[in-house]
Amino acid sequence: MILGLALALTRRSSWLLSGPIAIYVSLLRATPVVTLALLVFFALPSLGLALPPVAAAILTLTLNTSAFQAEIWRASFAAFPEGQREAARAAGMTSGLALRRVVFPQVWRASLPALVNEATLLLKGSPAVAVIGVVDLTRAAVRATTADYNPLRPFLAATVIYVLVVLALIAVQRGIERRIVNKYGVL
Repeated sequence: MILGLALALTRRSSWLLSGPIAIYVSLLRATPVVTLALLVFFALPSLGLALPPVAAAILTLTLNTSAFQAEIWRASFAAFPEGQREAARAAGMTSGLALRRVVFPQVWRASLPALVNEATLLLKGSPAVAVIGVVDLTRAAVRATTADYNPLRPFLAATVIYVLVVLALIAVQRGIERRIVNKYGVL
């Protein structure tokens, strides 16, 4: 999330880096996670950077979600009313202070549902890293089916775990939204 925010802020503030970041985001959003995992795991060693499977999986998922989250943040910043930013500047705030005190709190609240949605998509897309040998929940369920050749229990258990994790993410989101409404009276 932090990398996505940094990409969005850099894209907004630097005309020099805006184009390369837009290309980065577009390429990563268009690349399937499986393909990206294979690219990270097998192509980086040819550049002198060999990663163990878990590190390659973390890098793959980070690169993938950072591109999507950069677009979520970019859209939220673009939708922010310019008049509020101008009012903060007219009140004597520096650009950085206006960003921290006026812009970001509102942009963050507006981005929250989309960020949680992206987190759930990342979670559900994580089995793609199994192609590089990382044992995730789905891969563990596949392995468990070979013990007794009964796929129902392991896959049902994996499904329940995925559902519980996604429901927990949604509960956290709703809790944050309730807290914001109680504190500020508006989401």
